[in-house]
Amino acid sequence: MATPDLTDLLARAEAISSDAERVTAAHLRTVALPPVDGRPAGVMGLITLDNGEDHTKPNTFGPRSLLALNTAIDAALADDEITSIGVTGKPFILAAGADLTSIAGGGPDAVRTVAELGHAVFRKLRDGGKTSFGFINGLALGGGLEVALHCDYRTVMDSAPALGLPEVMLGLVPGWGGAYLVPNLIGPEKAVKVILENPLNNGKTLGGKAAFELGLADACFGGADYLEQSLLWAARVLTGATVVERPELDRGEAWDAAVAKGAAIAQARTGGASPAAAKALELIAGARTATRDEGFAAEDEALEAMSRTPELLASLYAFDLVQKRAKRPAGAPDRKLARPVTKVGIVGAGLMASQLALLFVRRLEVPVVLSDLDQERVDKGVAYVHAEVDKLLAKGRINADKANRHKALVSGVVDKSTAFADADFVIEAVFEEMSVKKSVFADVEKVVSPDCILATNTSSLSITEMAAELEHPERVVGFHFFNPVAVMPLLEIIRGEQTSDAALATAFATGKALKKTTILVQDSPSFIVNRLLGRFMSEVSRIVDEGTPVQVVDGAFAGVTPMSPFTLIALVGPAIALHNTETLAGAFPDRFYVSPALRRVVEARKAAYFGADGTLDPEVEALLEKPAAPVVRTAAEVRTEVLTGLAEEVRIMLDEGVVAAAEDLDLAMITGAGFSFWNGGLTMLLEREGLGTFH
Repeated sequence: MATPDLTDLLARAEAISSDAERVTAAHLRTVALPPVDGRPAGVMGLITLDNGEDHTKPNTFGPRSLLALNTAIDAALADDEITSIGVTGKPFILAAGADLTSIAGGGPDAVRTVAELGHAVFRKLRDGGKTSFGFINGLALGGGLEVALHCDYRTVMDSAPALGLPEVMLGLVPGWGGAYLVPNLIGPEKAVKVILENPLNNGKTLGGKAAFELGLADACFGGADYLEQSLLWAARVLTGATVVERPELDRGEAWDAAVAKGAAIAQARTGGASPAAAKALELIAGARTATRDEGFAAEDEALEAMSRTPELLASLYAFDLVQKRAKRPAGAPDRKLARPVTKVGIVGAGLMASQLALLFVRRLEVPVVLSDLDQERVDKGVAYVHAEVDKLLAKGRINADKANRHKALVSGVVDKSTAFADADFVIEAVFEEMSVKKSVFADVEKVVSPDCILATNTSSLSITEMAAELEHPERVVGFHFFNPVAVMPLLEIIRGEQTSDAALATAFATGKALKKTTILVQDSPSFIVNRLLGRFMSEVSRIVDEGTPVQVVDGAFAGVTPMSPFTLIALVGPAIALHNTETLAGAFPDRFYVSPALRRVVEARKAAYFGADGTLDPEVEALLEKPAAPVVRTAAEVRTEVLTGLAEEVRIMLDEGVVAAAEDLDLAMITGAGFSFWNGGLTMLLEREGLGTFH
């Protein structure tokens, strides 16, 4: 199969280049490799990708960046002194894939050009006649991983935080060789995991060690001298002292079985609603017998096809939210008003409080003091944090000095009077009951300074009411995390009626330091995510109580929500789901329904509706409503009715000014509830279903 003419490709790439692209330079230098056992290893042309910004901004590939890499590879291939080529990135980052922002405006033609150009440039690493090495020294996603996959050999840093091919999550497919190279490197079953299952699991990625164990890299090194170790290893490979052996792949029934397994995963996660998932499986299936040229051409065709789908437009919208809006929260006050936080107090020492303590000490590196009713609970909370720090040390995520420093910064007390006196920020994580939280803040206010911020981790209660009886209600702010705290990106920051700009600015600055996605929310029942999920569960519960089987309702939302409704109940716990619905029904009795059956499930202390075998628990079934005249809906009817309710709630929340715009609702549902990029969160899905206009 003929490959695209490179001269034509370069001209087309120049034509679609955009000033919006954050250009990644490709710096070429020569490295004399040491001889091994007296055998010369030659000179490596080492190409380092670097966009010239601080190390938090990943390298990306747009047209100009690909042209820069092409120039560097050509220079290395033309230099007779250079006998091998290596590609790596600036510290801790190889690359994060395509620069979607710079490509998006060009439409399908631009997508096709960039797809073909990426293939043409990257394949020179394999076809140029000089042995090539990919040194994956940090984050490597999408094209960042694919550029290394095109090399003859790869090493990876063991602590690299994120490797993967997330394209299906974005409504795309791996389009620079990943869909062909990965199954032919590690086999179809592992390829399904990397290309399909992980992306559909909220964009899950692999750490460096896990990527090595999966076979994506040939060697794994750690420490500050990762590159030096990789160069020494490359020298051993080049001299024949080290021989890399890769497994023989089963191209028979095992390939069909892996694709079938992938199809089942895609159906369960997307309900057949993701064109990208289907296309990715098609590419994996074709990779069994296709030549490399045929595989790459199929990727080009697939990317262009995906660029014409509404799912890609939704993905680009969602991508823009997490890349831009998340970094500039709408309505946040001037950051200059923020007060420094040099010590944190946490009221409570249970699991949530302990998770908060771990996050604060790791990100802020300031003293953190846990408090609770008795010493046993306090000691348990501190021990949890210390144990988690030790786990990070064991995994190589932090060094011994940092582990010791973090553990030394965490302490616990029963008497807050002295320990909290010099705290700048105190957050409560106690029982979700207004009277309890008001009592906690009344006690804390007696011992902290007048400027200390009082934050509440409430998931549903009024910030205004919680602060009403305090001497300084203006310093109280909602600071709602999602569980698990270390994993979930979202932090809802809630402004009460009297919350000051200084308190709010401090909350946003602290949230940024904690590396969370922060969204400003006006004080309202259950805020954003829990309110929308509460409406979702309210509608679902009503439909079940009216007579539609639980199994039908639970299977109606594949491709809409990240998990089925009764899986969600099992995750958060029936008691918490009931509490949230009761709170919302108390505020909005005309729209929110509290299920008597759910109450009975909670009273019976049942943790889930379904058993471990996936069937409805008979004890739960006995607790369900038995209507005299049941109304049985189809799965399609269930879906439409529930989405109609959500559309109504979205419109009301926007009209009430709960958030600044629909974009904030979508950002919250993506980062706090795992709603899909390829659906654009929630509101774009509702618009596509014809249930309203929100933008």
